[in-house]
Amino acid sequence: MWFGFNVYSGGLLPFFVQGIVVAAVLWARRRREGTAADGWLALLLLLFAGRLAQWMLGFAGWYDSHDARTTFMFYWPFSNWLAVGPGLYFYFRSLTNQEFRLERRHGWHFVPVALLLLWRLLVFGYDIGWWHGIQHQPLLEHFGTKGPLAFWADQQPIYYLADALGYLSVLAYAVRSLREYRAYARYLNDNFSDTEKIRLRWLRNVLVAVVAGTGITLAFGLIGSFISPLSYYESWYDYLFTGVLIYYLSIAGLLTGHRLAALRFQPAAQPVLATNPSASPDEQPAAVVPGQHYAHEPAAQPEAAVDRAEPKTLLVADPADSDDTAAPAEADAELARWTKRLLHHMQVVHPYLEPELTLGELAAQLRTNTSWLSKVINTGCEQNFNDFINEYRVREAERRLRDPKFRHYTLLAVALEAGFNSKSTFNRVFKKLRGLTPSEVAREE
Repeated sequence: MWFGFNVYSGGLLPFFVQGIVVAAVLWARRRREGTAADGWLALLLLLFAGRLAQWMLGFAGWYDSHDARTTFMFYWPFSNWLAVGPGLYFYFRSLTNQEFRLERRHGWHFVPVALLLLWRLLVFGYDIGWWHGIQHQPLLEHFGTKGPLAFWADQQPIYYLADALGYLSVLAYAVRSLREYRAYARYLNDNFSDTEKIRLRWLRNVLVAVVAGTGITLAFGLIGSFISPLSYYESWYDYLFTGVLIYYLSIAGLLTGHRLAALRFQPAAQPVLATNPSASPDEQPAAVVPGQHYAHEPAAQPEAAVDRAEPKTLLVADPADSDDTAAPAEADAELARWTKRLLHHMQVVHPYLEPELTLGELAAQLRTNTSWLSKVINTGCEQNFNDFINEYRVREAERRLRDPKFRHYTLLAVALEAGFNSKSTFNRVFKKLRGLTPSEVAREE
């Protein structure tokens, strides 16, 4: 029988099939839409599906078929933990920065797994190509299905050391990704007014799930090596968890169907001090607040969106034309003038009513750059961009909730007219900033 169905092989088969099918769907979407993140997730699914296939095919009788299928089982690189860590990290990078692309300088991340695959290819080439194919020597091990170099390699700690290094690699990359995810959350708050769809909280859960899966595999390995050898049936539960991980990654990947074109998260970007408020967004690098390692590329704003209530000429002098040793008092005065100008713009133009407002768009309206505007908001208003904009939206919603003219409005209608994108975001932000829900405020009147 080509595939022996039983509770163990059949229990893993659905997860394996799902991993392969979803990986193919994601790869097709990557080619169609140019989303690099889909390609990385497809790779991760294939890596986990490949690991699961070893136990699934083993219980399906491939190790005991004593033919080419058994020989295949001894030479195929099923386990590739050394590739999981880099794949996970670059999935995170490409998901949070739509312009991220793998470059030659990133190649060192894959050197360990490349060396391991090269070693496996060497073993296969010697045993099957040279020993059996050219020398016509029999494969003496495991009923004539395994060559001498593969048998020797299995007696050495090569693969144990590779797996151990792989576990450490996954942990290191996951910790790094989680740390950068926290920086990503700060980046969102400093650049976007509506972060609900791009918060990617499930991505943090994916990172934790991969770490948990690696920890479970490591625990099974330690128990089998140092406490009591585990049978194939006992080890099967380790692979079952890999199947659950495939299921979770598949769902997460398919649900991320929206284009995140505005994301330009750069965790390693060097901060740039904002000293030229009159520079256009393209003239000055768009780093955010000094000390925070991320950057945002502002979106271009059409001329029609420029604040018509203000003069065409800037209201402040350009600090770049003044002495670099200007007194701190002058810098504070400049910041105060720009803070006043920003607040005036918010009161007159009401840009917060645009649900998708970003820092770059607001900077374009004020004819300045994101670095300086971010400093004005963070220092002059003592808030991040997200809280600053949402504070205005909450005030607008409060005004409508307390105005009898809007008594017939639903909470969703109030939310949309105040600049929120959804009722769930409205409730969450309102509760965060006021300590009450919108419905509680409405009942007070």
